[in-house]
Amino acid sequence: MKTPGKEPEFARADAVAGLAREVDGLRRALDPLREVGARVDELARLVGQLAETVDAVSKRPAPTAAPSWLLQPADPVVVERVLGELCAWLRAVFLRYTDGTAALPECWLWHPDVVEELLWLMHAWCAAYQGKTASVQLVGDWHDRQRPGVVRRIRQNAGSCSIEKHQTRPDWDQYPTSSTPVPGLDAVSAIAGWWAAHRDDPAPEPASVAGSATNGVHRP
Repeated sequence: MKTPGKEPEFARADAVAGLAREVDGLRRALDPLREVGARVDELARLVGQLAETVDAVSKRPAPTAAPSWLLQPADPVVVERVLGELCAWLRAVFLRYTDGTAALPECWLWHPDVVEELLWLMHAWCAAYQGKTASVQLVGDWHDRQRPGVVRRIRQNAGSCSIEKHQTRPDWDQYPTSSTPVPGLDAVSAIAGWWAAHRDDPAPEPASVAGSATNGVHRP
């Protein structure tokens, strides 16, 4: 017998079941939105990282370009200054390495490709060790890849050469020999003048094997 004013038990059960179905439907509808929210959070994190990277790159000083020996201006003063700096670096750094000393021929100044290699290697060393761009990674790359590569190419391309092979005068071998910390150091001025103003002509003739250190360079 139905009690007046009291809802039947089956009606309440149906209502609860219907509410459960609605809740389950809402849950199913909201689940994809939760995934979207997580993806939005991940995207925001990635955008933040990208913004930090762009900001760091924009504040990083621009790398310094290395001068090219092959494109030096037709100015003996400028060219001689470049060679002077290079010779000082060779003495202080490059010739401290046994394989560098063994690979560098006495006539290296007469080989534009060798001078070019040494010039960029010097600037790579400066970038690795000095200034705001210096880093352990650049130093490691200089030691592991750049310096050995230059030494190898100098040995391959000019390692068997000598002052004698650049000499044509019959009396070149009558001069006494001597040694210098940097081979051919006293030929810098003559080479600078040749490369600045006459690089399309033959190179000036060495005065002798020792002449690159003691007697200058002779141009016939």
